Amino acid sequence: MPEGHTLHRLALDLSATFGGHLTRSTSPQGRFAVEAARIDGRVLTGADAAGKHLFVELDGIADVVHVHLGLYGSLQISGGTDHEVVGQVRWRLQSSTETADLRGPNTCELLTPPEVDALMARLGPDPLRPDADPDRAWRRIHGSTVPIATLLMDQAVVAGVGNVYRAEVLFRHGVPPMTAGRRIPRVRWRAMWDDLVTLMTVGVERNRIDTVRPEHEPEAMGRDPRADDHGGEVYVYRRDGMPCHVCGDVVRKRVLAGRNLFWCPTCQSGRPRTGVGHQ
Repeated sequence: MPEGHTLHRLALDLSATFGGHLTRSTSPQGRFAVEAARIDGRVLTGADAAGKHLFVELDGIADVVHVHLGLYGSLQISGGTDHEVVGQVRWRLQSSTETADLRGPNTCELLTPPEVDALMARLGPDPLRPDADPDRAWRRIHGSTVPIATLLMDQAVVAGVGNVYRAEVLFRHGVPPMTAGRRIPRVRWRAMWDDLVTLMTVGVERNRIDTVRPEHEPEAMGRDPRADDHGGEVYVYRRDGMPCHVCGDVVRKRVLAGRNLFWCPTCQSGRPRTGVGHQ
């Protein structure tokens, strides 16, 4: 499932490509046909994201297009307007020069402003939003006996963090993933939050997830670049059975709440190690 940086990047790309332009909306697949007819012929005024949710606003209508990509969704923007419809396109958005096709989303719907407010109220703070309050997440974490690795994936605790950022931020701060939330010191949580802000901002800029520090990049270590479809350099995500870049121990994997969890038993033993903690 795309993580929060992907949705924020899509919001920026939609605003840059279609913002201020008259747009046409259709639903080749048909499942968004009624809604597409309501917003057809309107100027796109902006796009925004919160967590893993995308919101698109158009002039002259209070309702907002709400998209959640889910596990299989994608939104592709391409030049030109004469593209053949390929696959199940839920929503096709076009200007006079550009086309965006939404395929396979979990959700594509029109929401009223109160419905948007209700959705936002259910989400935890998003590290990529300037209005985010990390103390909201801290209060949930501090009062919980649930493992921090589970809490970080709970969108009501922190919005936008997925499996990659979860594994990587815990590694970067030497936190054992099964540590109960209430055992995470506040100062450690704020360091993790600040790190998420930095890492996810880089994710938006590069449109991929990179979490390794300069001294652990391929060129610095003399190793081959990471080959993985998520496209970035990481410490533990999908590296189970491989040696840790920092200590050389074998990276582990287990299933937690239905998702694969990756960690280094040495670097994340709970004991401080040089080069692992937040910098």
